[in-house]
Amino acid sequence: MLDDMDGDRRGFLKCMAWAGTGALFAFDGGIGSSIGLDAALAAPLKRAAAAPFTFAQISDSHIGFNKPPNADARATFREAIEKVKALPQRPDFVIHTGDVSQLSRDDEFDDADQMLKGLGLPVFFVPGEHDMLDPDGGKAFLNRFGKGSIGAGWYSFDHRGVHFVALVNVADLKPGGMGNLGAAQLAWLKDDLAGRPSSQPIVVFAHIPLWTVYADWGWGTDDAAEALKLLARFGSVTVLNGHIHQITQKIEGRIAFHTARSTAFPQPAPGTAPSPGPLKVPAEQLHSMLGVTDALFVRGHDRIALIDSTLSA
Repeated sequence: MLDDMDGDRRGFLKCMAWAGTGALFAFDGGIGSSIGLDAALAAPLKRAAAAPFTFAQISDSHIGFNKPPNADARATFREAIEKVKALPQRPDFVIHTGDVSQLSRDDEFDDADQMLKGLGLPVFFVPGEHDMLDPDGGKAFLNRFGKGSIGAGWYSFDHRGVHFVALVNVADLKPGGMGNLGAAQLAWLKDDLAGRPSSQPIVVFAHIPLWTVYADWGWGTDDAAEALKLLARFGSVTVLNGHIHQITQKIEGRIAFHTARSTAFPQPAPGTAPSPGPLKVPAEQLHSMLGVTDALFVRGHDRIALIDSTLSA
């Protein structure tokens, strides 16, 4: 387990705002109001008696991608970073939910690393399948972004009373592309969660969704049910993923699932194309495929309220 980043804090409020390329999360004691990234640029978050903490999610940057609909994935990744830097309330850290690179090349990893260093914030990573294409099966990614992790890159840390768990489900992809956690990681997860109070908020992040969005395209994790059983006793669990380059959500008991959009390109909705892959759209429509989702989570409630709008609106 990584070192505790901060002290404990009662309560848990999550406000998630997708700005096409990233998401902002705010935690506060009990009840608060959601705010989108664009709104946050115009006005600071309201501060309660106990200051909230925020973190940002970025996913599927695909540094090195240079085909339609996006000739320069580095440029849109830089745009996402600038949005985070411009926030008047600095996030405590950033998580990247995989596919940092397009082809696991050193120059792609280096460019992403250098751009993210410009944030001046801690960044926590999990690999995507595009990050494990090197001959050594992901060592290039782990050597740069996975220091201190276990196995193929899993780990956990605590921050202000919230327990964060980074899972890897791309190290042993099954036929058809289904993700897999594996016995060793599941055993580690069981030990990691043991002894934790059920009242502690849990945030899990991985690359491929931990619920089956669309099996025909491999958009799911075949042994996720075992992990979800271990998480079921907790009163507040949020699972964050990337991979499918579009926002989806699902509530299952007290577990809320959310997937992020990519910084590089959209993908088609499940079953609307012969296969997954970059969705080619006219250049003038690309930003309309990126959007904002305000999400309000109040501890003790089972539902997250989502409001979606596009960046071009």
